[in-house]
Amino acid sequence: MTYWALNALFLGVVAVVAVAAILTRRSPRWRAVGLAAIPLLILTAVFDNVLVGTGIVGYARDRISGILIGVAPLEDFCYAIAALVLLPSLWSLLAPRKVTP
Repeated sequence: MTYWALNALFLGVVAVVAVAAILTRRSPRWRAVGLAAIPLLILTAVFDNVLVGTGIVGYARDRISGILIGVAPLEDFCYAIAALVLLPSLWSLLAPRKVTP
């Protein structure tokens, strides 16, 4: 299994939760999520490059796309994107509903 196939499974679950949040009209503030994406992806790039560059984490060359950001494969960024969408969506879905009188 390639890393893209594995990411597709995780991102599929994330998409289902995000759509559920949208359909229940309890969706997170997507503008805030988008703004949070900027520092999160920058920090992911920095730390993933450190982890891969020092050899703490390694990837099988035949299972990655070959597209690298520094020395980190592009596939590694899917985990950050999944967390960025999943956590606010779950937070919105699990928040108590406001009762209107």
